[in-house]
Amino acid sequence: MRVSLSITQFPAAADHTPLDGIVRAADEGGIDTVWVADHLVQYAPGTDPADPQLEAYTTLGWLAARSERVRLGAMVSPITFRPATLLIKAVSTLAALSGGRAWLGVGTGYHEQEAAQMGIPMPPPAERFELLEDTLRLAHRMFAGDDSAFEGTHVRAERPLNHPVPARRPRILVGGHGEKKTLPLVARYADACNLFDIPDGGATLRRKLDVLARACENIGRPRAEIETTVGTALFPDETPEAFAQRCAALGELGAEHVGVITRTPWTDADLARLTEGARLLAA
Repeated sequence: MRVSLSITQFPAAADHTPLDGIVRAADEGGIDTVWVADHLVQYAPGTDPADPQLEAYTTLGWLAARSERVRLGAMVSPITFRPATLLIKAVSTLAALSGGRAWLGVGTGYHEQEAAQMGIPMPPPAERFELLEDTLRLAHRMFAGDDSAFEGTHVRAERPLNHPVPARRPRILVGGHGEKKTLPLVARYADACNLFDIPDGGATLRRKLDVLARACENIGRPRAEIETTVGTALFPDETPEAFAQRCAALGELGAEHVGVITRTPWTDADLARLTEGARLLAA
């Protein structure tokens, strides 16, 4: 099982590990991916909107320069934040500068307060899903170097050039677990889904994966092509052994990749527990 870490809160005090320390610990500790939250305002539980929040792709480029192995991505980019071609170009640039370590993590977006505060469009959900599908279709074409005219429901591009074309296509993760629209989009366009660790004995996770399997069957795509990622939290004072056991239990439910957050900014102690837990899980 792969273990990744997500940065949802950015360092603001001396007892928090600096960003370069986080990515280097991940790089050296066998962590698969460092994700950053793609928000413009800090809205993690227990925070204040005025707490630090860095723009995602500037941060990912900075992290790429301070790492060698770990993959990098946004968990996840709302399709309302950037024009589709700009988002795809940003991920392609990250792939070029990092030696092919970029993900495209994308979703419909949801935070109406953030949109209002920052002057960002927030169309109705149906339109956002159409825009998400346009973006996914266009990403596959631009990542492959296809610059022919694109005509989607909302996105139109006369010649979507993308040079350099990524030597290794960024993997595409679609965030969200909606059974009617999101999971069918995962089945059609994504390399990975992103579900949640809900404490209900695995009932929700099993149901979502059954829905995804049926969506894949409906279009004739092998379910095994889609990586199952599950978001979870590293509990305060959770031992590496307990973390590894919990991840193994998620693996028995079908998870292949866990993305781990903390309820406060990452510390050296958190990183040590996470990397040791990942080592035990892989042993």
